[in-house]
Formats: sequence, C-alpha cells, structure tokens
Amino acid sequence: MIRLTNILFVLAMCLLVSCHKNDAEPSKPPVYNYFVSATPYAEYSAAVLKTVAQFSGQSDIVPLIKYGVKEYKLSYQTTFKGKSINASGLIILPDGMKESAAIISIQHGTTFIKSEAPTIAGADGMELFAAAGYITLIPDFIGYGESASVFHPYYDKNYSASAVIDMIQAGKEFLNSQHVAFSDKLFLAGYSEGGYVTLAAAKEIETNPVHDLTVTAVAAGAGGYDLQGMFSGITTQPYYSYPSYVAFVLMAYNNTYDWNKPLTYFFASPYANALATYMDGTHDGSEINAKLTTDMPTLFDAGFYARLSQADGEHDLKQAIVNNDVSGWKTNIPMRLYHGTSDEIIPYANSETTLQHFKDAGSTTVSLTPITNGTHGSSLAPMLKDVIPWLITLN
Repeated sequence: MIRLTNILFVLAMCLLVSCHKNDAEPSKPPVYNYFVSATPYAEYSAAVLKTVAQFSGQSDIVPLIKYGVKEYKLSYQTTFKGKSINASGLIILPDGMKESAAIISIQHGTTFIKSEAPTIAGADGMELFAAAGYITLIPDFIGYGESASVFHPYYDKNYSASAVIDMIQAGKEFLNSQHVAFSDKLFLAGYSEGGYVTLAAAKEIETNPVHDLTVTAVAAGAGGYDLQGMFSGITTQPYYSYPSYVAFVLMAYNNTYDWNKPLTYFFASPYANALATYMDGTHDGSEINAKLTTDMPTLFDAGFYARLSQADGEHDLKQAIVNNDVSGWKTNIPMRLYHGTSDEIIPYANSETTLQHFKDAGSTTVSLTPITNGTHGSSLAPMLKDVIPWLITLN
C-alpha cells in the first residue's frame, strides 16, 4: 500500500505541473533499511479505553487517557545467526495527536506459547501508553510472530537488544512514510523477561553510538539481570519453584550458540523427554513445570550438575552467562528498577545486586522501588501505576 501511494502521488504531481520528458525527475520512493510492512490491527476510542481502565481497577489512570489509538502490525528486518530475517511487533499511535509524540518501546514478559505474541494476542493493556500520548512499540521478539520458526534466543543480550533497536528504527521509517511527527525522546520499559530485554537494549544504545539513539528514561521490573547470581543459586540451592525457566535458558543457549547437544546432556532422561515434547511453543510454563521437578539435582543429568560446581566445568555455559549478564554499567540514563519483595521466580535480591552493580560502576541515576509483598505475578500492576506518571513528568 505504501509503494502504491507513492506511485499515485508522483503521477498526480506530474499532471499538476504538466510533466514532460525534460522536467526534473520525480522523487524516488524512500529506501527502508528496517521497515518491511505495516498492517492495520485494531482501533479503540478514548471512551472505550477509559471504560476498560475503569472496570479493570485502574481508575487512577483514566485521567491520563487523552486519545484513541490505532494499532498496526509492523514487520521489520533484523538479524539472527548472521542472516537477515523478518521480525514483527505492534506499533500503536495516539489518534488525533497534533504535536510530536515521544516513542516508548515496551518489552513483554516470558511466554512459552507462540500464540501469545503481541501481534497475535494483542497489546495486553499497553494501549494505555499510546492513549496517554506516546507512540508505543511492542516487539514480539525473535522466535515469535513472523519469526516463530526460530527457537527464541531467551536471555541472549545481543538478540534481545537488536529485536528492540531494529524495531525502533523500523518504526521511525514507518512514521516518516506516514508523515507522523515524533520527538527525539525515547523511553524503554519492560517486566520479567521484558525487564531484562529493556536493560539489554538500553545498554546497547548507550554504549554503541552507531544506532544514533538516545534513551530518555528506563523502567524495568523483575528481570533476571544478574544471570551469574541466578545460576549460582541453582548449584547451591536445590529447590527452584519454576524449573521451566531454567530449561528455557539452557535450551535457548544450546540452539542460539549451536552447541547442538542432546537434551539428555543437560537433563535427566525423563525430563529431557518431557521437554522435547512440551517445550514446543504450544504449552505454557505451568504445563511444562508439571512435567518437571523443582529439585534441581534431580532435574539435571548427574554429570552436568556436578560439572556446574567445578571451577573448570561447563566453561561454554558459564561464559555465556557472563556474556549475557546486564546487571550494571556506567549509565547516565534515569532508570527505575521495580521488584516484588516476595517474588518466587526472580528473587528480589537480583534487583538489589543489579542496583549495587550500577552504583559500583559509578552510576547515580538508578533507583530500586520495592513492591512490598509483591509476587512475580502481582507486581506488574503496581509498577505501571508508578511508571506512567513518572514518564509523563519526563516528557
């Protein structure tokens, strides 16, 4: 549709100015480095969004809803294992906004089910950011949506960052093609895996000027930023309540880094067989957990588990964990971390360690907001209630 619009525009201009053979050549269609296509997805009025917020217990957000929204499925180019692939996400525009809007990229939490990708399941309430006046991006991540044939590179720092950054670049190309004004303010926010992805993207943008982006502020909740601390706990504390997360990381690294080891290398045979069946993108974490065990020494292959505790054991895995850790760097970005103090999946101590690592690196712009008695599932809503007003003060 965009290419057809460009062609019709050029023909119309030729008729208006009586184009002849010797006239100046018409403008060439724009060259897109990231943007592939945009398809209308959904549309909601401000009145509908206010009603939804009211009935979902978010009445304090109602006054922030100023606009209706228009959603599009955005297809864009990114890179995986050295090859260009198409990825996807949602871009949501505040409808009728006259001034230039800031851009916010929101990163979703862990999903085991492919059909829960934002471009399939919807924005899950994140339309509120667009309704408050932000151009909102929600990437599916590599391994979902248009790239669903790929095994998701879970907790990989580089692919996490590129999925976000490349969508931001594609989003800007799309906005320019539609003559939608946007400002140079860029916000990043995410929860759970989305918190990790948010920090990965923020670090890559801040430390690599090639992207020509500047992050205005970051809000990240309950991510496993301190991967070294997380995996250290596995070897010292035998119980972990959500073993499917551990399995997801190991299976992702095995695929992403082409180790190509059989699942029985990592897991005891009954659990390896279960993972081969149920970690297929159609079962949720609870279903997968029911096929596993919360006793880590029993979950893992005995030899693999023993090597984890050895100084020179499982070098490739330990190096991957170090490489993918995002638990602190010297940053000047205003950054708020959020975490429930009763989180049973990602321990609250993970964010405490991350905050300390930021401070140790010389950062003074990072804070941690504890959500008292919050679990992993219950802490997102309190985080959002704090984040939206804070971002508005920065916009």
